[in-house]
Amino acid sequence: MTQLAGRRCKPCEGGTPRLSAAEVQALLRDTPGWRLDEPGGTIRKVYPFRNYYETMAFANAVAFVAHREDHHPVMIVGYRQCEVRYTTHAISGLSENDFICAAKVNQLFGAAPEAWSGPI
Repeated sequence: MTQLAGRRCKPCEGGTPRLSAAEVQALLRDTPGWRLDEPGGTIRKVYPFRNYYETMAFANAVAFVAHREDHHPVMIVGYRQCEVRYTTHAISGLSENDFICAAKVNQLFGAAPEAWSGPI
């Protein structure tokens, strides 16, 4: 488990500063496969699956993480993929919470049933 995946999200209010570009780059190294959207207010990753059932099972697992952390992503669910996007709306940018949840979602994908990580 990564250090980030072991952390819990903290309430984030409007006065919380956004992460700096250097902080974002450092946290991206700890969240493999996640990409920064320009100008840097969102991170995203697309997870591939073999069918819709697997995609929906994953989307529901991500929803459970969101509920537990009280930090909710945008998800775009397709037949064979789920795109997950994080940003912290209260600060109009990225916070550590976005990366904590990204690490937890990566961990979900890695610990998922064999079918999730099998050939596509």
